Amino acid sequence: MTARDLVSEIRRMDGKGYRSYKDLKGEFTIGEAVLFIDHVQGDPFAAPSRMRLRIPQSVAGFPGWSYDTKTREVALRDLVARRFWESGRRHARGGMGSGGSGRVSIPRPGQEVLERSSVVVNKAFAEVRFTAGLPANGRKVAGENAIRLLTEFLPSIVEESLLYSSYKEKLVQRHLHCVEDAQALRMALVSKGLVAFIADGSSLPRRSGVDPGPLRDAVPFRSPPSLRVSIETPNSGLVTGMGVPQGLTLIVGGGYHGKSTLLDAIKHGVYDHIPGDGRELTVTVPDAVKVRSEDGRRVERVDISSFIGHLPGGAVTEEFCTDNASGSTSQATNVMEALETGASLLLIDEDSSASNFMTRDRRMQALVSKDNEPIRPFVDRVRPMMDSQGCSCVLVVGGSGDFLEIADTVVMMSSYLASDVTAEAKDIAASLPSGREAEVCGFQPPADRVPLSKSLDPSRGSKDIGVSVKDVHHVVFGREDVELSSLEQLVDISQTRAVADAMVVAWRMMDGETSMRELAEKVIELISDKSLDRLGEVNGERATFRPHELVAALNRLRTIVVYQRSRSR
Repeated sequence: MTARDLVSEIRRMDGKGYRSYKDLKGEFTIGEAVLFIDHVQGDPFAAPSRMRLRIPQSVAGFPGWSYDTKTREVALRDLVARRFWESGRRHARGGMGSGGSGRVSIPRPGQEVLERSSVVVNKAFAEVRFTAGLPANGRKVAGENAIRLLTEFLPSIVEESLLYSSYKEKLVQRHLHCVEDAQALRMALVSKGLVAFIADGSSLPRRSGVDPGPLRDAVPFRSPPSLRVSIETPNSGLVTGMGVPQGLTLIVGGGYHGKSTLLDAIKHGVYDHIPGDGRELTVTVPDAVKVRSEDGRRVERVDISSFIGHLPGGAVTEEFCTDNASGSTSQATNVMEALETGASLLLIDEDSSASNFMTRDRRMQALVSKDNEPIRPFVDRVRPMMDSQGCSCVLVVGGSGDFLEIADTVVMMSSYLASDVTAEAKDIAASLPSGREAEVCGFQPPADRVPLSKSLDPSRGSKDIGVSVKDVHHVVFGREDVELSSLEQLVDISQTRAVADAMVVAWRMMDGETSMRELAEKVIELISDKSLDRLGEVNGERATFRPHELVAALNRLRTIVVYQRSRSR
């Protein structure tokens, strides 16, 4: 059908009940573009209609160099998504009737550059997937407004976002080069014996807890000379900055001097960032996982015996289960689950940790005998853990000096300036011994856990699959609320939507033999080869995630049942 047919159809239904819009579902050729109306909302106050608009690459005009590698393709799609969001906000903000009438949008991109399903760019075409609020007067079709929306506003948005001629080439190059350089830095980390890199001149502080943009007039980061390394990048040349070595690194300093800010930058360094973010050249190994205590979470057959021995009443911890974990048992669980999914770096902040999990000083050891304390503190377990699992750790400490004597590197933050105080810390540890007795024993590697599909039910009401997302850290899986607030490296609601869909895909793959980690790897391989569209119906509301977040979401299902593959069922 043509644009004329589209206008004719809308005029025919003008003034009729809102559900008349359902007749618009289908394809319409508008000039050299094709508009796909995939889903039509049943009410002006319901979720908006889903659409796609595709134009041939001969019209879009994006040069081959802008998407000839996977890195450039992802970066270009991210840039186009940002331009479409901005243009939609300018041209079609709503106000064309009741509910969301007249609003055209896609999920708003944040500071991170992620592979998103909202935009597709290839040799054949450029396509954007978006939502539109079809205009209504009350609950009746507002025909003339709908015509304006689809034949005037939408073409303007497309012209500004899907035509290369609307971009300055330097802007496109800057965006692509920024991502290329970050990935080059990240790929160089392991060969240089590093787990993270923070470039000199980076701006790490954020504006606020709800605004992740860079803080104005922040103190630029400068590496201590002893930790400065140089890494070659394809576009920025030789970049210098602080290399965080493999092993145990402590970040110390007074309150409000930048300890947690540095850890947050490392935490988010698993993602690439947009130009101007301040953390464009701050990178971390991709499988770094931030762990914390998480009172009240459910735990299903996790071996936490390396950190917690047998509990009062005879409860064993080799296959620990609880519906209401304490601070210490939840943090032990989170560490073991991160190792189970293959994390090579753990990120821990003393402020969000259970104090009794982290350490037990000499006075407490004297008061409460080892026989009466099942917790084997992290200070005594971190070195065996690293040696056994090949996993490094970056730890923020501000109140306990017990970690000084076992640290490989100690970085002090003072007024957001970093210095290497490793030698000084070792001297202090030697001259002021803690007096505590190390509680040393071997480290038990995490067991492979196999989930059983019959313990999961994604249905809700009349829907066989009733899975939805309320916000970045809240998934509804069937009738079950899944709380993900402890997953600090989930940064975009589109990631959460993809994780929710991936939970269903993983559930369908469960065969009683495949472990959690293997399921996550299969799902990641599926979308890496076939795109995010393999997670369900085609839409523009997904973004890439890591296997760690998928497994973490499955682990927080309160009905899930698993068995340890290395042990009997």
